[in-house]
Amino acid sequence: MLLDTIFAPFVKERPICVMARAVLERLLDAQRIDDLFARTAQQQYTRELLFSSLVQLMSEVVLGIHPNVHAAYQANREAIGVSTTALYNKLDRVETGVSAALVRDSAELAEPVIKALGASHPRWVAGYQIKVLDGNHLSATEHRLKDLRGTWAAPLPGQALVVLDQQRMLITDVILNEDGHAQERSMIPEVLDLVEADQLWIEDRNFCTLGLLFGMHRRGATFVVRQHAQLQGELLGRAQRTGTTRSGPVYEQLMRVRDPTSGETMLMRRMTVKLKVPTRDGDTELHVLSNVPSGRATAAQLVRVYGKRWSIETAFFEITTTLTCEINTLGYPKAALFAFCLALLAYNAVSLIKAALRREHGRKKINEEVSGYYLSLEIGRTYDGMMIAIPAPHWQFFRELSDRDFADALRELAASVKLSRYQKHPRGPKKKPPERTPYENGKHVSTAKLLAMR
Repeated sequence: MLLDTIFAPFVKERPICVMARAVLERLLDAQRIDDLFARTAQQQYTRELLFSSLVQLMSEVVLGIHPNVHAAYQANREAIGVSTTALYNKLDRVETGVSAALVRDSAELAEPVIKALGASHPRWVAGYQIKVLDGNHLSATEHRLKDLRGTWAAPLPGQALVVLDQQRMLITDVILNEDGHAQERSMIPEVLDLVEADQLWIEDRNFCTLGLLFGMHRRGATFVVRQHAQLQGELLGRAQRTGTTRSGPVYEQLMRVRDPTSGETMLMRRMTVKLKVPTRDGDTELHVLSNVPSGRATAAQLVRVYGKRWSIETAFFEITTTLTCEINTLGYPKAALFAFCLALLAYNAVSLIKAALRREHGRKKINEEVSGYYLSLEIGRTYDGMMIAIPAPHWQFFRELSDRDFADALRELAASVKLSRYQKHPRGPKKKPPERTPYENGKHVSTAKLLAMR
């Protein structure tokens, strides 16, 4: 379909960029975004600058097409049509509910296309919809705001709890907090609003609280979570060895916990891994709690599933290293969280591209050999020139295709991709750094002299 059209030169040489633009055309549909803003905004309103225009401009910063907000404004001044002051005022007031809704909307648009591609990952535990939950503190910003200039302390613009759908590898939900010092546990009530029956939630020990675990259990959901030292229960019977993992043998026993508020009790499985190698904190044992019935998954399987929670850490790593998700000049919390959410949206776009590549080239090859960094690098490098060569109106038909037809178009484009351009180069194990000479204020060395002394 596409190879005989105006897209042909780019389809031949840069199919990844055509895929990226096609996906973004679908996820960043201006009318849909403006409608979403109208539905979700509580206080902010549109006067001169459309919310879709702000999203489009900031997405170009996040994708690395422009180095910062002002450079993106300079390149789009005529299309934006407002002053820089008006732009920043709009940016600084984007409500967190609107930012979170953008992420949810992108996942809702991408999911049916991934299903049409037949590119979903196998479930880690059969019969459950797997959700991975983790928190992310935004990095410190510059001290540009007047209120920040009198402190040496690092200003934190906020934090987020992010939910990853394991089968589609999509960020389906995000919970935002403008207070960079807020505890992740203070956001747990909002997590419970997302929990549904037949889901399996994987969480780190920060989320191991009676409120969250009982809340999930009451909703018919299950969990796999590392036991926090503050959560204690009554151990029943003796621990029995039930299997082994690469980290060590696995033991299991029942544990009863009680909700002090309601008096309700719950039996859960407590799995202990006797670690071959201690953790960096010196722990020799790792305790994992779950209410998944023993007939649905073995203890060793659930321990391995808990270990796979690093998939969301990998997602954070990709978002941080390949996308400009944390713009250190955006001091206002709402603006910083908005940029972070656009990076989550861009991650969903890349996940959709990877799904098409998996369908065409095989899941193992894409998962193990293709680098998200090089994918994003090419998009940022080629995107602007492609948009000059192929004006925006030519891309609109991607927005109008059915999910099935769009999936077929992505497959056709994926078939033209030369995977060798995006090869991963995994590094070996880290070596212990050599000892350094003591620091002396003002002292420096000549690199050339040090090299000559080899």
